[in-house]
Amino acid sequence: MTELSIKNMVCPRCITAVENCLRKNSLQVASIELGKAVILEDLTEEKKKIVASELKNLGFELLDDKRQKTIERIKNLIVTLIHQDDDNKIVKLSTYLANEMNQDYSQLSKLFSEVTGITIERYFVLQKVERVKELISYDELSMTQIALKMHYSSMAYLSSQFKQVTGMTPSQFKLLESGRRKLDEIG
Repeated sequence: MTELSIKNMVCPRCITAVENCLRKNSLQVASIELGKAVILEDLTEEKKKIVASELKNLGFELLDDKRQKTIERIKNLIVTLIHQDDDNKIVKLSTYLANEMNQDYSQLSKLFSEVTGITIERYFVLQKVERVKELISYDELSMTQIALKMHYSSMAYLSSQFKQVTGMTPSQFKLLESGRRKLDEIG
């Protein structure tokens, strides 16, 4: 059995793409999730190079370095946390990561900052804002509903954080998105 750590897996389509790549190479997949695939056989170096090359063509990267694997796992846990549909569950980020990684949060935080150049908290904020942008573009929820869904203490705090990251307010972003949709309808 071989566990592969894979960088840049961020959504269910990524899981499908990686799974297809592994099956195409006649590998039996035991399990697959964001950032990780477990195959039933041991990989030869030659087969590993082939899989690494094909994954790279799809925009993924096999990770061998333990530090990089840890960073990728942290990133995947954050993305998973942000995309959870459990609107009522509020989890403290440091507790969540420490429990999921079974490591002290301060060690994880230090490693993350050293390797990526930003803090875990900053990465979390950036990912939250990306999720907010996604929810705005769906045009299914009001801004207040988005703020609640994303566990912001207030609409003002969401707006402040959004503007700090993007340079525009959520309302300005929404206008920009609706303008894009109208242009798409022309073509």
